[in-house]
Amino acid sequence: MGIEYLSLIMFGVTCGVLLLGFPVAFTLAGVSLLFAFCGAIVGVIDLSFFGAVPSRFVGVMTNEVLVAVPLFVFMGVMLERSRIAEQLLETMGLMFGRVRGGLGVSVIAVGAVLAASTGIVGATVVTMGLLSLPSMLKAGYDPKLATGAICASGTLGQVIPPSIVLVLLGDILQGANTQAQLAKGNFAPDPVSVVDLFAGAFIPGLVLVLLYMGWIFFKAVVDPSACPTLEADAQHPERLTKRAINVLMPPTLLICLVLGSILIGAATPTESASVGAVGAMVLAAVREQLNLHILRDVMRSTAQISCMVFVILLGASIFSLTFRAFGGDDLVHQLLNSIPGGAFGAMVAVMTLMFVMGFFLDFIEIIFVVVPIVGPVLLGMDLNPIWFGVMIAINLQTSFLTPPFGFALFYLRGVAPESVTTMHIYRGVIPFVFIQLIALCIVAYWTELATWLPGKIFG
Repeated sequence: MGIEYLSLIMFGVTCGVLLLGFPVAFTLAGVSLLFAFCGAIVGVIDLSFFGAVPSRFVGVMTNEVLVAVPLFVFMGVMLERSRIAEQLLETMGLMFGRVRGGLGVSVIAVGAVLAASTGIVGATVVTMGLLSLPSMLKAGYDPKLATGAICASGTLGQVIPPSIVLVLLGDILQGANTQAQLAKGNFAPDPVSVVDLFAGAFIPGLVLVLLYMGWIFFKAVVDPSACPTLEADAQHPERLTKRAINVLMPPTLLICLVLGSILIGAATPTESASVGAVGAMVLAAVREQLNLHILRDVMRSTAQISCMVFVILLGASIFSLTFRAFGGDDLVHQLLNSIPGGAFGAMVAVMTLMFVMGFFLDFIEIIFVVVPIVGPVLLGMDLNPIWFGVMIAINLQTSFLTPPFGFALFYLRGVAPESVTTMHIYRGVIPFVFIQLIALCIVAYWTELATWLPGKIFG
């Protein structure tokens, strides 16, 4: 057995240790160091490759794009405290609740708005579960449909920009695309930026929202008892319209400021994230939800989440270095090139691998472990990097929904009443997992859904 197969064994051991519940960052670095030292002892590799670790760490700390991560996290946590979701759900419930399936569609719509303004899956699912699940159950909704709609809409923040997933993917794909193009002799490759991924994911994200809504309306037709109308208090149309404008206008303006400034080229993702952070504080202050205690809690949550992401990134750097030292990148290149179907067959194999890993691992683990390994190989097959990144984002969204370890399922289970069982939640998300696979196939077939808008905006 060649030493390059040790890289695959290291990959398998890493996944196994992660399944045991050990911290991700220390697992990535610890397993890599263990294999590296064992390899050095038997004389199959040289530990001099660790000399690249300091430069990689410095590169992470000085990467301006990654500064957007804590800023977007701060914006999301602050908006979660400003009760935007509560007011949106109440208002849209009054507007559409009398339509059969209208309350479920309102949940999907609010989830999309929160995705475009917060991007924090845990906060969105918990908030939606606390606010909308009791109303849906009281209205007579099937618990499976109600929990599935809440979990699915809460995960839209992984695809709809601004998304932390897209920020991390943009940074990794930039390096992978550069590596792939240099290997082909192109010493001036076109850059792949987070802005490109934001623009590329916008239309597929809307397609996913429409598919979710379509499923709710389909259930309303074939099984009316699963999503009855909501007996809401009648309000004067003019008063309801005024309330809708007052509730929808602030988050809409914030979304336009953040995404609009990025897409028109007026600001970088980091600059627009800072605008979003300040805007979130302004909204919280206007709603009288901002004080020193809340600000301290938001900053503490932001620091915890950001530290988790960056420590994992540093651990992943050691993992990728060790993987390449064993010749794993050459082995992956050979394996993907040997798959029938060329680039399409290799892409299907990688998407299948990510989907299966999503049953057991978190999206951050998959991004930092898998994408740096397969990215240079697939992009070297002339796949469009923007389309590739959007496909990964949609695929990774399923990792929040797939049993048994989907995080959205646990978030909702923690706030659901005792009448809603874990099996209700598991069975409820299955149709939405298939919907996401359908969306993945749609974007795979019509690549223009991901590439048209970036090309139209940026040329």
